[in-house]
Amino acid sequence: MTIENNKHKDTVFRMLYKDKRNLLELYNAINHSNYDDPNELTITTLEGETFLHMKNDISFLLDFELNLYEHQSSPCPNIPLRDLQYVASIYRSIIPSEKTFKAERIMIPEPKFIVFYNGTVSMPDEVTYKLSDMFETKGAEPQLELIVHQYNVNAGHNPELMQACSTLNQYSLFVQKVRKYREEYMSSIDDRLQNDSDFDEALFKKEVIRKAVKRAIDECIKEDILKDFFVKYRKEVIKVGVLEYSAERHLQVIKDEGYALGCRDKENELRPQIDSLTEENVSLAKKNISLNEENVSLNEENVSLNEENVSLTKEKDIAVKENERLKKLLEENGIKL
Repeated sequence: MTIENNKHKDTVFRMLYKDKRNLLELYNAINHSNYDDPNELTITTLEGETFLHMKNDISFLLDFELNLYEHQSSPCPNIPLRDLQYVASIYRSIIPSEKTFKAERIMIPEPKFIVFYNGTVSMPDEVTYKLSDMFETKGAEPQLELIVHQYNVNAGHNPELMQACSTLNQYSLFVQKVRKYREEYMSSIDDRLQNDSDFDEALFKKEVIRKAVKRAIDECIKEDILKDFFVKYRKEVIKVGVLEYSAERHLQVIKDEGYALGCRDKENELRPQIDSLTEENVSLAKKNISLNEENVSLNEENVSLNEENVSLTKEKDIAVKENERLKKLLEENGIKL
C-alpha cells in the first residue's frame, strides 16, 4: 500500500493545536499553570523554510521557555536526536549567529521537550527518553544531554491530564472512533479478496479509512466532541485524516508482519540448538533408564543379602541356645568345663 504522507507533515493533532487558544490550554495542563492570554505565545514551529527543510510539529515561546511538542503514533526512542536537530534550528532562527561570538554571555530560553503518543502499540502513561541513552559509549557524566517526556494520550490514559485539557481528551475520543470504524470496515476485506478477482485492495483500504474518518467526524459533531473544529475544518480533516490513518494502519501491518517473521527467523536460528537439546535429552533419558535398571539390580542384591543376614542371625541364636543347654546338662551331671 502506497503511503502518500511521506512529505505531508500535517496531522489532525497539529491542525488542532495551530489554534493558540487550544495550544495554551494544552500548555497549562502539562505545566499546571493558568496563563489566559493566547497572544503571549510566540510560534516558532519549523515549516521547512530553512536550508535544511526541517519541520517539527509544534514549537513556541512562552515566558522565556522554548516548548517543543511532537505527536507520535508509533514508539520512537530516537526522538531526543530529532529534538536536538529541531532545537538547534530554532535557536539558529531566533538568535543571530554573530551574537554567539561576543564576549558577553547571551541568555537563551530554556527548552522543554514533550511527546504526545497515541499509537496502537501498548505504552505506559509516561515514558522518559534521554539522548545519552543513544550514545554508543557513555561516561559517568555525559557532556551532552536532552530529555524528552512522553505522555500517552490514548483514551483511558493519563486521566488527570485529560481532565485538565478538554481538547486533548476530545481528540483522544475522535482517534478512538476512527480506529474502531476502520477495523470494523476492514474486517470485510478477506471476503472481497476471495470473491472478486478485480478487487483493488489498496483503493478499498483508502476508501475504508475515508468512511471511518467521516463517520467519526459526524459522530463527534453530534456528541459535541470538538464540534466547532470539525464543522470548520471538515474537508481538511478528512483529507489529512485519510493520509494519517492510512500510514498508521500500514505501519502497524508492517510491525505485525515483522514480528511474525522475526519469530519465525528466530525459531529457524535456534532450530539446531533445539534439535541438539532434543538429542541430548533422549541420550540423558536413556542413561537414566540404564541407571534405574542398575539401581533395581542393586536393590535386588541388597534384598538377597538382607535375607542371608536374617538367616545367619537365626542360626547364631539357635547355636547360642544349644550351647547353653549342653552347658547346663554337663553341670547337672557334675562335669565342669
